[in-house]
Amino acid sequence: MIWPFKPRYRKQIARIEINGAIAGDTRKRVLEALKTVEEKKFPALLLRIDSPGGTVGDSQEIYSALKRLQKKLKIVASFGNISASGGVYIGMGAEHIMANPGTITGSIGVILRGNNLERLLEKVGVSFQVIKSGPYKDILSFDRELTDPETQILQELIDTSYQQFVQTVAESRNLPVDTVKTFADGRIFTGQQAVELGIVDRLGTEEEARRWAAELVKLDPDKTECFTFEKPKPFFNKVLGNNLAPNSIIAANNWLEFELSTNGLPLWMYRP
Repeated sequence: MIWPFKPRYRKQIARIEINGAIAGDTRKRVLEALKTVEEKKFPALLLRIDSPGGTVGDSQEIYSALKRLQKKLKIVASFGNISASGGVYIGMGAEHIMANPGTITGSIGVILRGNNLERLLEKVGVSFQVIKSGPYKDILSFDRELTDPETQILQELIDTSYQQFVQTVAESRNLPVDTVKTFADGRIFTGQQAVELGIVDRLGTEEEARRWAAELVKLDPDKTECFTFEKPKPFFNKVLGNNLAPNSIIAANNWLEFELSTNGLPLWMYRP
């Protein structure tokens, strides 16, 4: 992807937004933007996160890319209305983190959900004939309940993913693992509480985070601009224009697509 740049980009701060559920499209867009930020040698990056989290693998890839980029420039994360679960994990890729006092964050943990429609299928007289290579090949099948061994297998998977999350938070924020485990039980907390826990460094707005990033690289905050890597517009916006696009329909469609595509996957996501 080719991005248009002003000639003064080395005196600008790159800005990337991560909005909504974190999944494949978000990962691809953010990784492309991070690569361009590195190639164009921006001195700093402002990472704006407003997300309840998402898939484990996609969150890990973005985090890993941010950690590599830390060696070349300063990264400041700004938590918006909500930066929970996978949003927190991605934030750990920033050396410095700022949140609003009322930001909803936390929800450190893993969740995996599957649908059990066995009773409904029985009522309508539908059943499935399954031929499989092993006893666990159809684990989380929607037409039957989990067996005890299957529950144990999935719990071990969740526990491993959880340990990865806790370890990353502990290393990124210089906290003991046991300390992180005291609040990494799925609970949510405010930005103010996050500062007290050591997850967030400072309280402040995105504008204050921008000024902080500028100061870290010795640029004048009053004269330093942000170059924002725009999120591609949804199909409805392209066809109807920004003012006529049915945002509620787009949002509902995006969530439905996310739910269907991630059913049965472990998620780092706040799901009230």
